Order: sequence, then structure tokens, then C-alpha cells
Amino acid sequence: MKKKILKICLVGKTNAGKSTLLNNLVGEKISITNKKINTTEDFVIGIVNIKNTQLVLYDTPGISFLRDNKFQKTKLKKNLWEGLNQSDIILYLIDSKKIDFNVLEKDFLKLYELKKKISIIFNKTDLIKAESLLKHIKSITEKYKVDKFFNISSIKKLGFENLINYLLQKSKYGNWLYNDNEITDKDDIFITNECTRNEILSLTHKEIPYNIKVINKTFKYLKNGQLKIKQDIIIKNDRYKKILLGKKGSKIKDIRIKSQKEISNILNIKTHLYININLLHAKKI
Repeated sequence: MKKKILKICLVGKTNAGKSTLLNNLVGEKISITNKKINTTEDFVIGIVNIKNTQLVLYDTPGISFLRDNKFQKTKLKKNLWEGLNQSDIILYLIDSKKIDFNVLEKDFLKLYELKKKISIIFNKTDLIKAESLLKHIKSITEKYKVDKFFNISSIKKLGFENLINYLLQKSKYGNWLYNDNEITDKDDIFITNECTRNEILSLTHKEIPYNIKVINKTFKYLKNGQLKIKQDIIIKNDRYKKILLGKKGSKIKDIRIKSQKEISNILNIKTHLYININLLHAKKI
């Protein structure tokens, strides 16, 4: 059977559910999900192979970077545009409970420049009434050219069948970019680093996660079949150390335990995680 492929860019405001949708379509947790802004920093690719068709999904940072000109956010903006430029079609995710038509108008003006088909996915539709959704669809249809509308719940995995069928129909004949056993372009080290970063996002103040970096120092499978990981949390300012440590080291202990558990669940292997805090351009502290 001749192979087909489709490259899809997932865009939308922070917390619209892009990463949750990606993880559920792939069937594994490859992109971290968190309620804090700009959780997705890297350009994460998810791969779904269905019979002779390969769906390549690009998870991107919040779509606000379409219009953001701040220098310190250059990486996030670059990752967003990389996904948009490489894709064949665009899926614009909207949190059904937080529709902002002013933002939608600004986003679509930018997205239309790409001259690609745009479909809208209303996420979290299990939380609103159908009548309200129909009104939103009518309002959007009157102003914008939308290829298709989908109503889903990423968390409850509702409405996925119609979406997948649509993507399969849009696919075109072509060589696959990835092997049939691959589900992401990211390796286990990236994913385990992201697990720790996610726990830092969840357990610390807002300003901390965006001023730190998690890097791997050791990733070793032991003779007993278990996994040993050593990570460094790189901080840019010494004052962050006290916050990350917490009272008598309680905060960093929580981060380690929760990240270790998440890694064990994702990789399906008992994991021993060790974490150090290092100051950038300084000796270990």
C-alpha cells in the first residue's frame, strides 16, 4: 500500500490543551502539560502511524508569540514559526470556556499570511452547553474562512474519531519522515528532563521556571534492570537556590520524588533520580 503523510501544526493560547491533545493522539506523554504559561518551550513533534498514513504533529508554544517582538522570547517565537512553516495544515485550539474574539481576529490575520487550511478545534466542550458552542461557530463562520470545526475534550478523549478521520483524508502520498515505531523526535533524556522541569513549574513561584534549565548528567541502565538518572538544575541567580530547596530541603525533595515517579510511569522502569542545583558560570553549590 502506497504511503501517505500529513504535517500538522497545533496552535492556540496557553492552556488551550495542545500538549494534552498531542499526548493522547500519540498514546504516550511526550510533551509536558501544566497550567502555567509557556509550558512548551521546545519544538516537540509527535508521530501517529495509522495503516499507510503518518501524521506528524507539531506542538508549539503559545500563539501569542505570533505578535510578540520581545528579544528574550526569540526562541519561543522561532519554535512557533518553525511548526507553522513546516506544516501542511493548521489546527487552532480554543478553550471553549475562554473564547476571546479580539485575540482570534489578530491571530487569524497572521495565520492567513501562510495560505494554509486552518481548522478550529473547540477543546473542553464537555464543560459548556452545545447552544453556546453553536453561537460561537456561527460568529466565527461569518468572519473567517475555516476549513472545519471540531468539538473535543482532550482530557476525556472525546471527539477524537472525527478529527483523526479528517486528518487521514487530508494526507497526501509521500515518503514518511519517521520510522513506523517512532512516536516523537525527542529522546528519553529530553523527556525525563522535561518531567523535572514540569515539577518545578508546578511547585515553585512563577518567576523561577523561566530562569532555570534542567540538564542531564547521567542516564544509565543498571544491571538489575533499573534506571539511574542524575540531573542538574541550572539557575541564573543564587537567590533561586533557597526557593528551590525549600524549608530544610523539602521543596527539592518533592520535585525529585514526583519527577522520579513520573519518569518511572512514562518509561515503565523503576528509576532512581538524583538532582543537584548549580549556579550558571559558577562552581557547584
